[in-house]
Amino acid sequence: MTCIGVTNQRETAVLWDRATLTAPRRAIVWQDRRSAGNCARLRDQGYEERVAALTGLRLDPYFTATKLAWLAENEPGVWAGVLDGSVAVGTVDSYLIARLTSGRRHVTDASNASRTLLFDIEAGQWSAELCDLFGVPPHALPEVVPSAGIAGHTDPDAFLGLSLPVAGIAGDQQAALFGQACFAPGDIKCTYGTGSFVLSATGHAIVRSAGGLLTTVAWMDSDGTLAYALEGSVFVTGAAVQWLRDGLGLLDNAAQSEALARTVPDSGGVVFVPALTGLGAPDWDPAARGAMFGLTRGTTRAHLVRATLEAIAFEVRDVADLIAAETGRGPAGRAAAAFSQVPGPSGSQVPGSPGPRASATDASPSAASASAAMPSGAVLRVDGGASANDLLMQLQADQLQVPVERPEIMETTALGAAFLAGLAAGVWSSPAELADTWRLGRRFRPEPRDDEGHERWRRAVDRAKGWARG
Repeated sequence: MTCIGVTNQRETAVLWDRATLTAPRRAIVWQDRRSAGNCARLRDQGYEERVAALTGLRLDPYFTATKLAWLAENEPGVWAGVLDGSVAVGTVDSYLIARLTSGRRHVTDASNASRTLLFDIEAGQWSAELCDLFGVPPHALPEVVPSAGIAGHTDPDAFLGLSLPVAGIAGDQQAALFGQACFAPGDIKCTYGTGSFVLSATGHAIVRSAGGLLTTVAWMDSDGTLAYALEGSVFVTGAAVQWLRDGLGLLDNAAQSEALARTVPDSGGVVFVPALTGLGAPDWDPAARGAMFGLTRGTTRAHLVRATLEAIAFEVRDVADLIAAETGRGPAGRAAAAFSQVPGPSGSQVPGSPGPRASATDASPSAASASAAMPSGAVLRVDGGASANDLLMQLQADQLQVPVERPEIMETTALGAAFLAGLAAGVWSSPAELADTWRLGRRFRPEPRDDEGHERWRRAVDRAKGWARG
């Protein structure tokens, strides 16, 4: 072992005592919606446009600063430690590195910082204006370091008796983008986990969305240069299958969903909107709630499971269509709509544009050459646990009408963290070398898609919106 890369659940707010490294309270996870009222008040006061301009994000409970503002308002005893400097504030990566280094390092990388609502993505630093708006003291925040670079060393007493450089840090979705070798503008991936997250690389250009996408830092190079991406965050996808298993008892395990869904030719007219924690992109409604439509006495558990897989494919299609419309790139391949590009910080070229895709193996011997011949952005690269579901991946290819490529290594989030650390430690010499390691596991070619089903889906989404508001 030569180095360590850290990747983590983003946006989750973590507090810990700087001296003892113990937490005065539990973390507030990214899906927690308790700060919806804080967001509504700031929105009513007219702050959303300014916050979006600085951060590329939205006023939504999803993001860290809203959770911290809630803590300051509702748990003054805990927050007193933040104000006096005895308690540190960070995201999961910051906490892990503090533990690995026995508290010697309080750091985060730019990809994680950009998800807090406190980071100016154009200036590449914490924003005093935003810290003031959310009431977060800057001294409590971690130092922002490159995604690929030595951020500290592990303490042997804290980590297996080893002193190793912590050489790579990235939020889970940015790490997956890097692990998929999506380096060139227009390269796009979707990670299917608890939620589904579609990211499209935009290089050094800050691309602003008018339709519900997020502008985020993809990673920071060792020289401080920032690379960016557009992101569509879908909050509940794999978690919906887990709910069928744990909440309704329809499945013994998540892997059973594919076999059961294949026992019926379609969902039998059932539409499931899995807004179990509200809706993310492109609708952004924290008051939406899960709903099922079209149930009859003929509905079986197989129909419900198939409707859940269809919902995941529909949600990702909504995001991919928006990326294509706003950039002219992406898997939907549609004509570009107007969008603004703001130059990012100057510096070296974004990692990659490695040329033709890496050679690949597939059940079809022509898969590798077909992939290499296609223009950048004409395929969707997929990863994460639910990408192992062949039926879901075929439904996704059908809905997008472009090929879906699943690599041999589906856990590309961990792979991306390893790539970043390995680059910093000299294990690999360049992003182009990393791209050469990518191998295709299976390619799903599109078949005719169910546009009527997608139209029903959009009607159902509209009915699920605002439910918690009454």
